[in-house]
Amino acid sequence: MQRADVRCRMAEIKCFINKHLIVDTCKPAEFDLRVFPVQNPQARDRVVEQPTDNICYMRERNLSMLKNELILKNPLRRMGYESDDILNKGEFGAVMARAGVGKTAFLVQLALNSMLREKNVLHISLDDPVKKVSLWYKEVFSRITTHYHIRQSNQLWDMVLPHRFIMTFRVEGFSVPKLEERLTDLIEQDIFKPDAIIVDGVPFEEPFQQDLADLKHLAARYKMQVWFAIRTHRHEEPGPNGTPSQLVNIDDLFEVVIQLVPVGKHIQIKAFKGPGSSGDQPDLMLDPATMLIQDQI
Repeated sequence: MQRADVRCRMAEIKCFINKHLIVDTCKPAEFDLRVFPVQNPQARDRVVEQPTDNICYMRERNLSMLKNELILKNPLRRMGYESDDILNKGEFGAVMARAGVGKTAFLVQLALNSMLREKNVLHISLDDPVKKVSLWYKEVFSRITTHYHIRQSNQLWDMVLPHRFIMTFRVEGFSVPKLEERLTDLIEQDIFKPDAIIVDGVPFEEPFQQDLADLKHLAARYKMQVWFAIRTHRHEEPGPNGTPSQLVNIDDLFEVVIQLVPVGKHIQIKAFKGPGSSGDQPDLMLDPATMLIQDQI
């Protein structure tokens, strides 16, 4: 009786399970393809590629926004210049100061501002080799991005670097005809066409002053602006109207002249000629610790 009773109870349990699960063991299994879709491998690959494209687009868009942020924060905008270039095509600008005050650092920041706006800059150095000039750019750019808390500095640097070309000369070997020859080679071979030229280390003495007019014509022909670093000396007496002695005979060739003047522990940036020279614009300063252009304290 006990075994029959057990078999009876087991039959009831089996019947209960089948009744509630509604499983027909004789009917072939069916699958709903809407629930278990079979994907085409190629279609799956396309799905993977799309987010990657979006990521690249967002990355480039983010870097472009960072570039615009640095451009808008350029302190020189507050000196009254009508454009970020300061100079127009074919014009000359000079940055004047005694040795070690910050002429190169100032010019590098002018160059970096142009590079951020996708303008090509040719940096000509007569004092330093290519490696040292390159380190100047890298160091100043790093300090700028640190100052403005830019995290993607390396990616941004890689983006602007193609807009710079460094060329070196020996002081005694520099001349406008030689510069024109090398510049023509770069342009005709489609290697580099500058929008701006930085000339650092040229002694502004009588022989070179005679070549400036030729360089002015060269800049106008190639539609380039040209910046010069000019070293001044403490013992020199200024010319008429306070004109620095280096520019007395060639003042008419320069549209903009900026002076870096040590005042106590700071270095003031003063516009001697051009926009802002009338004194109606606030002076800026060059921080001696970082060599960055900043608002006057």
